[in-house]
Amino acid sequence: MLIQLVNSLGRLLRVTTFGESHGPGIGCVVDGLPAGLPIDLEAVQHQLDRRRPGQSNITTQRREADLVEVLSGLYDGRTTGAPLTLFIRNQDARPQDYAALAEAFRPSHADYTYQAKYGVRDPRGGGRASARATAAWVAAAALVRPWLGQQGITVDAWVSQVGPLALPAGYVPGTEALVFREQNPVRCPDKDTAARMEALITQVRDEGDTIGGVISARIQGLPVGLGEPLHDKLHARLAQAMLTINAAKGFEYGAGFAAAAARGSALNDSFYQDAEGQIRTRTNHSGGIQGGISNGEAIPFRVAFKPVATLLQPQESIDATGKPVTLPARGRHDPCVVPRAVPIVEAMALLVVADFVLLAKAQ
Repeated sequence: MLIQLVNSLGRLLRVTTFGESHGPGIGCVVDGLPAGLPIDLEAVQHQLDRRRPGQSNITTQRREADLVEVLSGLYDGRTTGAPLTLFIRNQDARPQDYAALAEAFRPSHADYTYQAKYGVRDPRGGGRASARATAAWVAAAALVRPWLGQQGITVDAWVSQVGPLALPAGYVPGTEALVFREQNPVRCPDKDTAARMEALITQVRDEGDTIGGVISARIQGLPVGLGEPLHDKLHARLAQAMLTINAAKGFEYGAGFAAAAARGSALNDSFYQDAEGQIRTRTNHSGGIQGGISNGEAIPFRVAFKPVATLLQPQESIDATGKPVTLPARGRHDPCVVPRAVPIVEAMALLVVADFVLLAKAQ
């Protein structure tokens, strides 16, 4: 059971991933999908295309089509209630590129901790620690996105910061801005900021370096009552899901860390009843969650990502014997992960929300 839990996400909607960056492929088993759910594989592929490598000059130049295959759980376009298995073949793997890293530990990478914990590791692209595994989450979430949309539940994410370049605090993109987000390689919804971000990432890439950033997101349309009051709080599950994403270093929702500098009189969200008789809040500093349970308001949140650990610069480190080594400056890596992480953030939020929706129906 322990092995299953550490590779799985969710309770009623359980997503178990498998595969490595430079193995035959990656995928997931999705258990708990309602039977008879129509599945649009073109929509699933669209979400994978948003995440796939090699999509622009500011992402890794690894070329993967990320074509999804369904191995079980689907018949005549609908779920059968059996586990649904998705598989994505690796077509541009270059394990030989990592020969020099087989015994060395990359600074700030998972190489050392994996070796120390398990006594063995897959050095090819980081193996299980590679962000390539996130494609499985994106594919799984695409299965439930239309189902949640039919219930009025949507999730949108965008790049709000790259290095020191950031959108204004509290910025929320409108419909046109969200359309533009998908028309530029950075996935920033503001035209001028997107251009400056792209130029910065290009500069960093040309210098053989990497840079971090922030993704902002918004969950809308949640009913009141999702989440549990103690160890299964809605925001706690969201935080766990977001911090599971490779290179994620921080999570905040609602007022977030700014709440620490505020007074209760300024931060409290007053209730009122709207024209339709629904209880609402006049402000949303709580971020749509109170006591770990959704209150019906939108849930805004942000995820901070660190710079990629692998650089196109020589780096000093040690090998498994403690001998000093100089790591070579080569490989195919994103100079900044946030443009491709936008659909991953959306996917993790969708999976958490879908699980809570099923839990609410079961209760």
